[in-house]
Amino acid sequence: MVKMQRSSLRHTRLSAPSLALLALAFAAFFCALQAQAQDWVRTGTNLGADKIRIAVANFKPYGNDPQATQQIAGLKSTFDATLFADLNNAGIFDVVSKSLAPPLMPGSPSEMNVTQWSAAPASAAMVAFGSLTVVSGRVLVNGWLFDAKNTQSPQVLGKQYSEEASDENARLIAHRFADEIIFRLGGGLPGISESKIYYVAASGGNKEIWSMDYDGQNQHQITHLGTVTLSPRISPDNGRLAFASLGKDGWNIRIFSMLLNRMVSFPAFGGTNLSPAWSPDGNHLAFSSSRTGDPEIWVSDANGGALRRITSYRGPDVSPVWNPRTGSQIAWISGRTGLPQLYIMDADGSSVQRMTDGGYATSPSWSPNGQFLAFAWDRKYGPGAPGGQDIYVMEVATLRWIQLTHDAGRCDFPSWSPDGRHLVFESKTGSRTEIWSMLADGTQRHKLTNSGGSSMPNWSWK
Repeated sequence: MVKMQRSSLRHTRLSAPSLALLALAFAAFFCALQAQAQDWVRTGTNLGADKIRIAVANFKPYGNDPQATQQIAGLKSTFDATLFADLNNAGIFDVVSKSLAPPLMPGSPSEMNVTQWSAAPASAAMVAFGSLTVVSGRVLVNGWLFDAKNTQSPQVLGKQYSEEASDENARLIAHRFADEIIFRLGGGLPGISESKIYYVAASGGNKEIWSMDYDGQNQHQITHLGTVTLSPRISPDNGRLAFASLGKDGWNIRIFSMLLNRMVSFPAFGGTNLSPAWSPDGNHLAFSSSRTGDPEIWVSDANGGALRRITSYRGPDVSPVWNPRTGSQIAWISGRTGLPQLYIMDADGSSVQRMTDGGYATSPSWSPNGQFLAFAWDRKYGPGAPGGQDIYVMEVATLRWIQLTHDAGRCDFPSWSPDGRHLVFESKTGSRTEIWSMLADGTQRHKLTNSGGSSMPNWSWK
């Protein structure tokens, strides 16, 4: 495995000739890095090298009420499509194409013949199947997961769900069943099908906070402040949404209660206050504030009390993010040596370490397992310089990095999924900014929005 050199810029700046040599060194083994770096990113995020081949049968409709037949068909179509997409997006499965699967709809274990699914061309190792019906206004789903290679005791999972009959709830049940399968087969990591993404959407000169499902569905507005809001950050318990908002007193941190569906009080500190970030226990917020003149990183409790400054250096300090595994470290962006660079420090401001060797770095995000930092980086920043701003992942312990996006516009604001297998980010092409998702090795990119003004995504903690 190719190993990247550690940064020589933790304490000093490189000269121009040294930067040129470093750039040449990067270019010399870039192809080798691309060939092998994927492996350590995949291993580090628990994707694994071997994907499980799984078939997803269309669920069997049941019902004797002719009036409910059309409703059942519609809900079944939504459920089937959602379940297939969830498992296909998970990053741990090789999902059998519908064209290769047997044209069967087993609705119960007694109707399942696993040898039909394990045989070519499906060649499935696992198969998900079940039934769907509507009774008394409620959609009922029975779902099973069978080991297609085990003819004696094939059942791995059996679940039953009941919700009020609606298209939204058909999607919700599919998400829940998919997450059960992912948890069972994915090494004990919870799936992300029920997770949310919070983001900024521009409309009519204002910018408000919106939310959507992990796959881009169910997009809806959260705040209605009639101003410019930036950098949404959902709390670990999904109960509070912190963000920066422009008001009559300038930029301040604001808090929206997801439980009360309204704004709640948070003090105004003076100066410009931006980029809030929750600690993993939900008890503290880190943010950038210029209340004493220079933008520095400050930490308060969840209500804005016990305020303390943890950086003190000439040059802007912005975009803090906590190590979600330990809560004992903060990564952030500092311009103390000139162009913005990525740093980490202990949560009290000690043990400062520079992570990037040059260029222009922005918007760090710490992986759930604490092993990686994702960030936006223009490594060859400057007038006439080739390249652009892309999403990178760096291993914190070794400073090895890999570039995940290429020719995808100006990319920024990466955010990790709660399972550490995916990233969401914004990409600007021309005047349009949209939100995309991808696996943590840079593959399987999907565009989630189409408004032209969607930015700054933040994936929920769970």
